[in-house]
Amino acid sequence: MKFLCDHMLGTLARWLRILGFDTAYPSTAEDGELVSLAGREGRILLTRDRDLGNRRDTQALYISSDVLDEQVEQVLRELRLTLQEPMSRCPVCNGALVEVSKEEVSGKVPDGVYEHQREFWRCPECGKYYWQGSHWDRMMRKIEEYEAFTQR
Repeated sequence: MKFLCDHMLGTLARWLRILGFDTAYPSTAEDGELVSLAGREGRILLTRDRDLGNRRDTQALYISSDVLDEQVEQVLRELRLTLQEPMSRCPVCNGALVEVSKEEVSGKVPDGVYEHQREFWRCPECGKYYWQGSHWDRMMRKIEEYEAFTQR
């Protein structure tokens, strides 16, 4: 399932990407452009705009809360989703992450990271590198929390 978040849902877009969902997030786009893009790319439009969420010419879901955890819960529950591949997409640009060798990241990540980490991923779209840093455990706990939404 693929999503398109409107400009009011940037944090939700980031977390849907972290959860493994293909999620587009154009920073600025008019309602007509969003509807057109969602239709062209087969995406569900997620929006905080009640009128846009009620349009009949696109598959859309009105997101009722401003609170991230409630937004994620609404999307997962209402669309009856299960997590497939968390941590497989770039949270910045939505590219599919690919595992890269430690040698490839030499000189491209901080020296301490290079010395202490074994696994690395790279986004071929934006070139950003990822590894299991200090935030990894917190993110994994949050992913487990969100996964519980799919089992209720």
